[in-house]
Formats: sequence, C-alpha cells, structure tokens
Amino acid sequence: MAVQFSSTQRAVAVGVASAGLLIGAFTLGAGQGSATADTRITVTGTGKVSGAPNQLALSMGVQTNGTSVAAALRQANSAVRSITAVLRRSGVAAPDVQTSGLSIYPNYSGSSGVPDGYQVSEQLTITLRRLSVAGSQISAAAHAGGNATVINGVSLNLSDTSALLASARARAVADAKAKATAYARALGRPLGPVVSMSETPAAQPYPVPEFAAPTASRAVGSVPVHPGNQQLSVTITVIFALG
Repeated sequence: MAVQFSSTQRAVAVGVASAGLLIGAFTLGAGQGSATADTRITVTGTGKVSGAPNQLALSMGVQTNGTSVAAALRQANSAVRSITAVLRRSGVAAPDVQTSGLSIYPNYSGSSGVPDGYQVSEQLTITLRRLSVAGSQISAAAHAGGNATVINGVSLNLSDTSALLASARARAVADAKAKATAYARALGRPLGPVVSMSETPAAQPYPVPEFAAPTASRAVGSVPVHPGNQQLSVTITVIFALG
C-alpha cells in the first residue's frame, strides 16, 4: 500500500535527517581532534658543550704604493714572498698558506682625473695548527712584511667537532626526555615512545681572542694568543606519545 506524505511532513522528515547527519559528523570530528591532542606532547631539548680551539686562521696581507702598477706590484710580491718564506721556516705547511685576494687601484691627489700612483693589495689566509707557537709565527710574518703588513683578523677554531657534537646531542635528548616526563607526570599520564624528532641548527658563538694585532714597529717577540673556549649548542624538537 502506497503511503503519501504531505509537503509539511516531508519537510520535517528531511530536517530531522539533516540534523542527525550534522550531529554525527560533529561528534566524530570532536572525538578525532581530542584523541590527537590528548595523546601527544611536544618539547624542545638543548645540549651545550665547550671545547678548547686547536687552530688559528690568520687573515693578513700587504699593501704597497708605487708610481706605476709594475712598481707597486713588485713591492707587494716581494713582501708576500718574505712572509711566506718566514712562515714555511717556522713550520707552516704549504697547503696552509692560501692566496685569498689581489687588488690594484689608482691613487688620485687632484681633480685632473689622472692617477699619480697605484696601490696594490695582496691577501693571504693562513692556518696555524700549533697554538703554542702561533704568536711567534704571527710576529715573524708581520716583521717579514715590514711596513706593508696588514692584518685583517683572526679566528680560533676547532678542527674536529664530531665528538663534541655527539655529546651535545646526547644532552639535548636527555633534556627533552626530562621535560616530557615532568609534563606527563603533571598530567597524570605515562610517557610513551618518541613519535618524531628534529634538530634545529644553532649559531655557534666564537670568543674574540685577546691579543693586540702586531704592526711593523711592534712586531718584536711573540704575540700573546689566548685560545679560551668555544661553546657548541644543539637544540632538538621531540614529539612523544602519551600513554
């Protein structure tokens, strides 16, 4: 037997069905969202270690002036050869002396637009691997370059950071786990396994060495070099499951 509904009855039936679907969808979404939020915890961990630098990178060179490019370049080449020879005699290996720059500029003293001389600059990057004698090597190099010597700066470095980084990573993991355990305990939940972990590279601070840059008139004796310590830092983000 066919059953007929009035237009009013059909509208009520459709409205009830739609409301049921909306309530079901809302309940399912809320259940999924709360399950995700309640079963994971995200923390960061940091590990820091310190190590003593074992090598020094020296940026130095020469700067000369002459009435011609050839004259200025000849003086600069001679000064660089003297510096290189002194460094080699002091025990610096040939691969540790690298040419890093060369520039030639005209000098002007008036408004004629005609250069009255030329300036030549030659730069070297030198790696000194024995800090115990690095001060005397710097002094000897500065003295060899004479009044043309220019020292742009130094940096103290760790040649191998693998062991220190491994220690810093272990400390970062321990720090993250301790934080997560404390939070889980406060929530009254057991700490579960690691869901994911990522490492954030951090800038490494380098201390400024405490010594005075030598000049031709002061390059007598050994330049004092204080290696100090360098700190390496590792930061990780870890997501743990909660039991």
